[in-house]
Amino acid sequence: MQQKKIDLGSLNPTQLLGTNDRNLKKIAGFFENAQISVRGATLTAKGELDDLRAIEKVFAELGFIAGKHGQVTEADVSTVLDLVSVGKTVTRDDFDNVVLFTRNEPIRCKTEGQKEYLKKIASNDIVFAIGPAGTGKTYLAVAVAVAALKNRDVTRIILARPAVEAGESLGFLPGDMKEKVDPYLRPLYDALNDMLPPEKVKEYLEKDIIEIAPLAFMRGRTLNNAFVILDEAQNTTQTQLKMFLTRLGLNSKAVITGDISQIDIPDKKQSGLVKIQSILQHVEGIAFMYLDKADVVRHRLVKEIINAYESFENRQEDQKTAEKR
Repeated sequence: MQQKKIDLGSLNPTQLLGTNDRNLKKIAGFFENAQISVRGATLTAKGELDDLRAIEKVFAELGFIAGKHGQVTEADVSTVLDLVSVGKTVTRDDFDNVVLFTRNEPIRCKTEGQKEYLKKIASNDIVFAIGPAGTGKTYLAVAVAVAALKNRDVTRIILARPAVEAGESLGFLPGDMKEKVDPYLRPLYDALNDMLPPEKVKEYLEKDIIEIAPLAFMRGRTLNNAFVILDEAQNTTQTQLKMFLTRLGLNSKAVITGDISQIDIPDKKQSGLVKIQSILQHVEGIAFMYLDKADVVRHRLVKEIINAYESFENRQEDQKTAEKR
């Protein structure tokens, strides 16, 4: 049996180890064949070399989290143990790009545009994210919202979408109103299920800690202590978007996402997301983030598809201009 001493540095032991050493006990239970003790700012681990290396990684990761968020939750400990056990880790170089720790891969910013997007969310109460499909507009916003909920910066998350048909008829779908609307909200459910255990998603939905609803359900409400996301905002009218923005209450943030190249409302010129850019562009506390095809992080063909459509639309515009002459 070997021994290793780990300096915890200037970290607050309670933040790192948890109340009544709850986090430490969880880690000790995971490494059954090792012995872990803490005295002052020094942690002593005894065991086999592989276990000692893994324990050192665990505390390095938890130290990063404590330094970034001011505390380490039991969920953070579980995530880090899962990552280290399968040989995955978050290094010091890329830790600032991690948006949320999950049981699978940590959710990271993958492009410079995404990094800038996260900075704008951190420093503004309302952010508009405009860009093509696959740039992570909504996914990253949901990840930031879940992180804010975990850190108790907000007490609830509200996710909204306009129930606008993309070439299909809502009225012909079977079922009651909830069953008709749920398919339009499915991408939001999918994002949450990537970030939280299914039982936790179910619990949060049942307790209204997380609410997923059509945009129309926001009318007349005041949303305090909430992280509010409006997805597919290109399909809102000016009146709808104004209604949504004026719901924001105390200690709340709002992120509005959309792709102005995929407007499904009949009069595309009336898209609230198109108009709002000139109305609110210079209001302090509101930021606009424009993502582009360089920020696409889906299948490589998504970027090629966007390029192809841009070329096609440009040719059509050139043809219309030529015909007018």
